[in-house]
Amino acid sequence: MSGKGETRDGVSLTNLDQPLFDGADATKRDLVDYLDAVRDRILPVLRDRPLSVVRALRGQDPFMQKNVPKYTPPWVATVTLWAETSKRKVSYALCDDRRTLLWFANQRAIEYHPTLVRAADRDHPTHLVLDIDPPEGDAFPLAAGAARLVRQALADVGMAGVVKTSGAKGVHVFVPIAAGPSHADVAAATRALAARAERLDPDLATTAFIRDDREGKVFLDSTRSGGATTVVAAYSPRIRPGAPVSFPLSWDELDAVTPADFTVRTAARLVADRDPWAGQMPEPQPLDAGLVEEGRAIPVARVQAMHEGKRRARARREKEQEAGE
Repeated sequence: MSGKGETRDGVSLTNLDQPLFDGADATKRDLVDYLDAVRDRILPVLRDRPLSVVRALRGQDPFMQKNVPKYTPPWVATVTLWAETSKRKVSYALCDDRRTLLWFANQRAIEYHPTLVRAADRDHPTHLVLDIDPPEGDAFPLAAGAARLVRQALADVGMAGVVKTSGAKGVHVFVPIAAGPSHADVAAATRALAARAERLDPDLATTAFIRDDREGKVFLDSTRSGGATTVVAAYSPRIRPGAPVSFPLSWDELDAVTPADFTVRTAARLVADRDPWAGQMPEPQPLDAGLVEEGRAIPVARVQAMHEGKRRARARREKEQEAGE
């Protein structure tokens, strides 16, 4: 097949034999072929959700794209949302079908980050998510251990979740939530869940948002909540060496794999006849009231870290002034 291009589902695909990005060990064709092969797996987790993508254009640093470009085809569905941080309207794509997925792949969109809400119901998250981030180095087994703490904390309140590699160095735990709870309630429950998991083994896991306070422990990030929050999708590639994929795991598999086992060149074969993300996902569950109540008393990590950072900076300045006197 020629490297110059081809057409699939009416989408013109170009420059397919170009390297995907530095260190990918993959071409643009590998990306297109992978996404096309897993379309029946990844489209259900993207459909109806405002989508941000990370693109890697030749000769440029990767960048996250939220607003669809002006040259976006008219058949790409979009939804316009108000972005509070930038104080402007943003036109997000909805990747609802194969044609749109192929178009994104041809645009060198490598990472797919959908919101935790559906476009038609932006006030109610569909999932609670904990992002489990191990310390630097070959620390995936530590992340696996911390994920099991989260699983236990969920089980203690009669809830259940699923786990996937983040495609980087850690894992994500997703908990499907029955319709109803607000962003604030889900955020509170997420903070409480992280705190309870930390208490189960404080030598392994920490909720300390400031990196210097983590003491080499696994960080339980409870900040993945809110209407504009995105989390990389199951089956999405990542811009990391070897082009790994965020891949669903069973809880029993956590100790037997590494994130590098799943790449754009290997992962499609592993889901050719199954969909582990959909197959393992529990039914949506009521949010435990005790988690919500406990979480309301826990400060929001980013806000707390900001205030603590200011306090420490002020203390440093005062100390420097005293030393200079």
